[in-house]
Amino acid sequence: MVRKAVVRMPSSEIKHQIARILTQENYIKGYKIVPVDDCRKVMHLYLKYTLNEPTIRGIERVSKPGRRVYVPLSKLPRVHGGLGTAILTTPKGVLTDRQAKMVGVGGEVVCQVW
Repeated sequence: MVRKAVVRMPSSEIKHQIARILTQENYIKGYKIVPVDDCRKVMHLYLKYTLNEPTIRGIERVSKPGRRVYVPLSKLPRVHGGLGTAILTTPKGVLTDRQAKMVGVGGEVVCQVW
């Protein structure tokens, strides 16, 4: 919304996997993990814009610490009629809804992006 080119945040493994998926699905240009000191790392997300509009129109967190949302394979969510992407944590790793359907697993719905 502010048209920033780069967003910086503390790094973690789940954030790294979500950034990998956002890059694969062409929602962001890329990401880089930068060490700050011996134990801390910062992740830089390079945002993508097309015709002066952000590529990510919306992002919604589904599972929260107070309420985890798990779905079986038969009930994988469709985000905006298939135009968006749901990101899940599964026994096979962090996957999109399409990848989870191809692998044949369900899991915890982390967020939805469109």
